[in-house]
Amino acid sequence: MTDNSALTAPASSAPAVPAAALAADGLHVRYGTARAVDGVDLAVGAGQIVALVGESGCGKTTLARALLGLVRPSKGRVTVSGRTLSYTRRALRAFRRSVQLVLQDPSGSLNPRHTVYDAVVEGLRIHHIGGDERAQVAEALSRAGLRPPERFFLRYPHELSGGQRQRVVIAGALVLKPSVLVADEPVSSLDASVRGEILALLLRLRRELGLSVLVVTHDLGLAWNIADRVAVMYLGRIVESGPAAEVLQRPRHPYTRALLSVVPEVSGTEPVVLTGEPPDPSRVPAGCRFRPRCPAYLSGEAKRAGIAEQCERGELPVLPADDGHHTACFLPAADETADETEETP
Repeated sequence: MTDNSALTAPASSAPAVPAAALAADGLHVRYGTARAVDGVDLAVGAGQIVALVGESGCGKTTLARALLGLVRPSKGRVTVSGRTLSYTRRALRAFRRSVQLVLQDPSGSLNPRHTVYDAVVEGLRIHHIGGDERAQVAEALSRAGLRPPERFFLRYPHELSGGQRQRVVIAGALVLKPSVLVADEPVSSLDASVRGEILALLLRLRRELGLSVLVVTHDLGLAWNIADRVAVMYLGRIVESGPAAEVLQRPRHPYTRALLSVVPEVSGTEPVVLTGEPPDPSRVPAGCRFRPRCPAYLSGEAKRAGIAEQCERGELPVLPADDGHHTACFLPAADETADETEETP
């Protein structure tokens, strides 16, 4: 059984909605002047798959590392099933048994000198988990789709396909019986023919084991195929979040629309090419942080809607982590106001 004794119980004892399996609450991570994560609320519910989406440099990997306890936030907290994570060695050991990482490059994750058995059994030995090692390794490999598992025990990574290596990495996480997987670009290094198999595996593990999964990706097409909820990140903050179908079919933020415009599974529009410099976390602009690259602002749409000054100086709030569809943008609110004005007799 996982030792959660070093996790701090929530302050309130009042009945509430079920606690998220893993959550960020007002999270900030700084590297000098760089605001890599600049105020984030994010929750992965029990048995839920959440896709954290954004281009390179937006802060999603740093946020994932903070959620894994690998980076200590400068402000805010990480909670596990409603309990605040502390950063003692004992607490982190218990936490890392229940929250496991699946990396994007299985070739880099696996020691070429270790057999499949060595790779999977390592977690059991690090965490001093007793019982029949051979049976536990066999069960994890079987769960990951490598059957019969004994056939893979003495194989080395170079003897496996890319998809099989990724399954070994997943088995190494499953052997500890975690409640949450954090998958960092889990299929980006795989051939298109294998990607669907790994995504189907994650869906099956959620269904059979009740696993919660945070998928970190730049690929909104992946989110379309697997996620219950989507959180879109830009320059250290979540700029849009909500149920996957709503965000991907009815995006409200110009950044989300730009990302979706190049996804064949979702978009039927012309690709949106973002201009301007890539985001720099040490130079977050005033007002809307997306404004220097925003097609709505640069085209004059924001000015025509009467919100250009808000875009330049207004303060957008941190989006809540509840189940609603939320957007950190002044334009949707202006559009709704305009619609209401038109309907008023």
